[in-house]
Amino acid sequence: MSSNKVILVTGGTGLVGRAIHRVIQEEKKPDETWIFISSKDADLMNKDQTKGLFRRYKPTHVIHLAAMVGGLFRNLKYNLDFLRNNILINDNILHTCFETGVEKVVSCLSTCIFPDKTTYPIDETMIHNGPPHPSNFGYSYAKRMIDIQNHAYNIQHGCKFTAVIPTNVFGPHDNFNLEDGHVLPGLIHKTFLAKMKQEPLIVWGTGNPLRQFIYSYDLARLIIWVLREYEEVEPIILSVDEEDEISIKSAAMMVAEAFNFTDEIVFDSTKSDGQYKKTASNAKLRRYLPDFQFTDIRTAISETVEWFIANYDQARK
Repeated sequence: MSSNKVILVTGGTGLVGRAIHRVIQEEKKPDETWIFISSKDADLMNKDQTKGLFRRYKPTHVIHLAAMVGGLFRNLKYNLDFLRNNILINDNILHTCFETGVEKVVSCLSTCIFPDKTTYPIDETMIHNGPPHPSNFGYSYAKRMIDIQNHAYNIQHGCKFTAVIPTNVFGPHDNFNLEDGHVLPGLIHKTFLAKMKQEPLIVWGTGNPLRQFIYSYDLARLIIWVLREYEEVEPIILSVDEEDEISIKSAAMMVAEAFNFTDEIVFDSTKSDGQYKKTASNAKLRRYLPDFQFTDIRTAISETVEWFIANYDQARK
């Protein structure tokens, strides 16, 4: 890294961006200036606005988190929008980084990019081995292209562009929207409403699918490590260990426990489960950081529930 680093974080006011911001306050380095931007600062689908952003801040390093995101049912409805909008965002960011001489870029992918038909656990070598799950193919292919571009920029221009692949992220400042949010924030909001109305908690799907959840503050610490220390262009999966994978049903029970919710929990099997599992191997991460300690899932859910209750009026929902 250069002696004076200006680190621009796109999507800086979202779930992961805010987590990085909090971690940086705890372990700030004097030679790093961190800038967290949101969609209010620039439309990253617009090339000129993206270039203007870089002229304004002159970043030496970029953590690229910005994306059009949504839950299962929004993806099913708007696959084309997810494809086109994310391709525009990613191309504008990466090419502007190349044009302005940014030293390093860390982009954020997702385990949904992996093939639908695959063997488990999935690892970093398997990204392009087949089509992703049809429910979110637009978002998945757009994210896969970041990996393609990273390698192309490196081969043709020597750029140090890489990517991280987190599993299911959750935590304070998540999107708790019941239609657009992901599994855990959706469960948290539903449980809050069910308890308030003294009604049964209705969970969409059978509850059988399996997921590896990572707390946003754990992910933030790992992304900061990638920016500072990880030198590969090849992406790296950031995930809890395989034995920490849990079912949606178990997650719902943990959320209910955090709320002290004692009414009935009903699993509506008429709703889609989405992909049954996407177990990811963190063997590569463990080779680098064998002693990294992840936050206990019950503790992380409890802290997220406490934050949601305390910030209900301001939370994204």
